[in-house]
Amino acid sequence: MPLRTDIPVYRPDLYSASAIRDTYPHYAALRELGPVVWLSKHKVYALPRYAECRQALLDDDTFASSGGVGLNPVANRVGQGTTLFSDGEDHARRRSLLAHRLTPRALRTMKGTVDQQAAAVAEDAVARRTVDAVEVATALPMSVVPDLVGWPQQGREHLLRWAGATFDALGPLNCQAARTLPASLGMMRYARAVVRDRSALDGSMGHDLLLAADEGRIMPAECATMMIDYLAPSLDTTISAISSALYLFALHPEQWRLLKADPDLVPKAVNEVVRHQSPIRAFSRTATRDTELAGTAIPKGSRLLVLYGSANRDPLEWDDPDTFDIRRDAARQLGFGQGTHGCAGQGLARMETSAILRALVERVDRIETTGPPEWALNNVIHRLERLPLELIPA
Repeated sequence: MPLRTDIPVYRPDLYSASAIRDTYPHYAALRELGPVVWLSKHKVYALPRYAECRQALLDDDTFASSGGVGLNPVANRVGQGTTLFSDGEDHARRRSLLAHRLTPRALRTMKGTVDQQAAAVAEDAVARRTVDAVEVATALPMSVVPDLVGWPQQGREHLLRWAGATFDALGPLNCQAARTLPASLGMMRYARAVVRDRSALDGSMGHDLLLAADEGRIMPAECATMMIDYLAPSLDTTISAISSALYLFALHPEQWRLLKADPDLVPKAVNEVVRHQSPIRAFSRTATRDTELAGTAIPKGSRLLVLYGSANRDPLEWDDPDTFDIRRDAARQLGFGQGTHGCAGQGLARMETSAILRALVERVDRIETTGPPEWALNNVIHRLERLPLELIPA
């Protein structure tokens, strides 16, 4: 059967402010067009369906990250030397340096502390009763991740803004990316200063990286980029997941009652939240050879956009994909990636999101919105900027 070359074209801008704030109608239109769609605005092939996204993610020999996963050449050049922008043995080497920090055994040693901090966050939120979901969602990752990565106390007040800007820079070179570029460069300057001054906290990931550089296992310049590698995703994606969970349970009180009746549903609930409101909108890959996807010819050197958020709502893969149902088995969702580039910190993200949900289930009878949601403008991260809630105590 000959390969298809007449690829359907989608002309709207997936990265306009309106599309960022209300992205799901765009995903539905793209899936309707076919398994591979040409985005004329950005000159890339988009993969809006689950099967092709998963295929591309599992074949990093053909669909490489080493040329960058952003949609602009500046970010793809600046990001060289990171774990995210590497493949094969180079990728495995970088991940192995810190893999021991994120194994199930290592995370088990953190569980008591994370549960304790989650309980404190939940108690404070219930005591205030009227809260911002994003503020609640931010508290736990900010109390866990900076210490784990090893950032010194000084300068931490900028980490959230810097982390968000790091993701923004991976979109196209639009106004959004340009506006946040100084902040993403600020994070790199800060990380380099931490490495230069050897001010990473003792016993942290950053400390491990400095020792690896001392032993010649990595170049000193890699220390800064790898610290950022683990900070930005560990903050933004988890904050997105927790705030989305609060939003979804406020919209679907029957699901909250299900969770209260059976807290053992928490792991399923976390997967369903990440499926329904994927924290990462999309990353790109580059075809290393002439190839094909779903019978569509993909020339060597082409850039493809893996649309995680669309794949996780694909009706060819999921029954009633727009419905939020914590009883669903959503373990195969792509929100944390898949294959060798699957999110290294997903175990920690799951632990933190689970801990907050369990702490709130014990203390909160109902979650109610008291105002409209405000979605953050970010090229890559899908998350709320603000959501006023009332937590009705149990």
